[in-house]
Amino acid sequence: MALLIEGTTLELREVLLRDKPPSMLALSPKGTVPVLQTAAGDVIDESLDIMCWAIPAESQWFSLADREQQLEQARSFDDTFKPQLDAYKYHRPGAARSREAYRELAAGLLDEFEVNLHNYDYLLGSQPQFLDLAVMPFVRQFAAVDRRWFDTQHRQGLRRWLDRWLADPLFTGMMTKYPQWQEGSSGEVWPSR
Repeated sequence: MALLIEGTTLELREVLLRDKPPSMLALSPKGTVPVLQTAAGDVIDESLDIMCWAIPAESQWFSLADREQQLEQARSFDDTFKPQLDAYKYHRPGAARSREAYRELAAGLLDEFEVNLHNYDYLLGSQPQFLDLAVMPFVRQFAAVDRRWFDTQHRQGLRRWLDRWLADPLFTGMMTKYPQWQEGSSGEVWPSR
């Protein structure tokens, strides 16, 4: 979404993580996505870093809190929420806690957002910010594990916030599916025209 906001055009190479192309692993040996190679040849392989590369610090996306504040909040959320989300979403037999216990731990980390969303449409106020963009994909994944449960929770501000994002053209406009990229071929021009 950050790349779409700034009108960045790029060559998109859709990969399957179970079939990682050698050229991707040469760029980023850790083998995770996304991976962005800039025109200057720099490699950025963390989502938040790509967002920071795409959205300048003086952007309206940092108007309610500066870049460092929002980035710190996003990183803190990522560090605490993502492990609970993964433990819930990919629950394994023999895990230290039940699936429901991991769900409750993750849900509890959303309560601060819920408080803000009682008064505002977005996490930091009346307009969307970098923080909204950074955490929305994780909240979306969390809700999707059991949407019926998520929709009936007391976190109705969070549910409305997520539903607003899921219908937003910024989100829907970047959810196009692309064919798997084949080594040695050109990728897709993105965003498609």
